Amino acid sequence: MRSCKELIDDAKLGCADLVFKEVCLEILARAKSVLDAKDFEELRRYAAERMQESSPLQLEAETES
Repeated sequence: MRSCKELIDDAKLGCADLVFKEVCLEILARAKSVLDAKDFEELRRYAAERMQESSPLQLEAETES
């Protein structure tokens, strides 16, 4: 599960919000088949928290405006 969280974190740093959400959904879809229910639920919560945060790219664009 740690590697899934790292993938989510890497995507958060390098993707716009819409792309990031698509990447998260893909990671969750693939993880569901290999994680047990408890671990998957923890990963799902983690991804949801990260989705609610502003992306570094978005913050950078806002400060340039």
